[in-house]
Amino acid sequence: MLKKISIISLMVILVTLFSACGNSNKTSGDANTKSETTGVKTIRISHVLQEDHPTNTTLLNYFKPMVEEKSGGKIKVEIYPNAQLGSDRQAIESVINGSIEMSVPGGPVVSGFYEPYMVYDLPFLFDSREAAYAALDGELKDKISEGLLKAQNIRILGIGENGFRHITTSKKPIKTPEDLKGLKIRTMECPVHLKTFEALGANPTPIAFNELFTALQQGTVDGQENPIAIIYTSKLYEVQKYLTLDGHYYVNCPYIINENFWNSLSDEEQKIVQEAIDETVKQQRSELEKQEKEYLDLIKKSGTEVIELTPEQRDKFIEKTKPVYDWFEKTYDNGKELIDMAKSYNK
Repeated sequence: MLKKISIISLMVILVTLFSACGNSNKTSGDANTKSETTGVKTIRISHVLQEDHPTNTTLLNYFKPMVEEKSGGKIKVEIYPNAQLGSDRQAIESVINGSIEMSVPGGPVVSGFYEPYMVYDLPFLFDSREAAYAALDGELKDKISEGLLKAQNIRILGIGENGFRHITTSKKPIKTPEDLKGLKIRTMECPVHLKTFEALGANPTPIAFNELFTALQQGTVDGQENPIAIIYTSKLYEVQKYLTLDGHYYVNCPYIINENFWNSLSDEEQKIVQEAIDETVKQQRSELEKQEKEYLDLIKKSGTEVIELTPEQRDKFIEKTKPVYDWFEKTYDNGKELIDMAKSYNK
């Protein structure tokens, strides 16, 4: 009888041990539990732009094939454009909490999670694309990236561009700051953007990007401001009569990744992802600059009246927005330092 009980006890102990071993892999808490069982890691990338925007096409044509081929199929890339997984803000939150691995949000939205990022959005900051690229790739980018990583546990792998932003309206053309007085202009929900259009005399009205076309169509707002590529690919020109090429901001789009996921990649996998981002950013900037000219011609042909400001006219806009710089310096401890760093790239 005792012998029988001993055998039964031994069996119970063995079953318990095997059960514990089996559960240890399932309760690791790692976001890549599925990857551990399948051997494949998945990078899900969310953004709000249309399928034919250069940000999306370069992800499809460069990032995805480079990562999947060089990793030998061990990393899979899934791209979700057109706000399929939510707004820029929602996507950033999802990257922070690890619900998705990557996003390519508009830079101004990132500033809602790390305020110093707003320096990139100061009005009339960069004299040229070349100056902007230098700021996106240089010491300023390193400083901003380090701060964002510490604040939100998200890493910037590279920074693409959305381009210089311009004003569109439905009621009247904009040639002077006075023309904006009282108009409801949709802006991004970014303090610098709000302060800028307040300084210009407009009534800035933040609206989610995926609701913008309808808001313009229904007259909820009188106008909006966006880069040429977005105005065209999102068909905003179809519900606006006038486009003023003032270039009040240069806006970027960082390629961000969850830091925990990044650390789960091997050194070789990190190298593959980083090299793919470097090439994607290069191609994205090049394609956007090229297509912007084509898009502007198509907008003109559509019947939209395009206003090109003279240097003297543009100077009036610059003068009106100078108080925004004073506000930025006073509001943030290192505001002046960031402004000086950004302006140093204008050569």
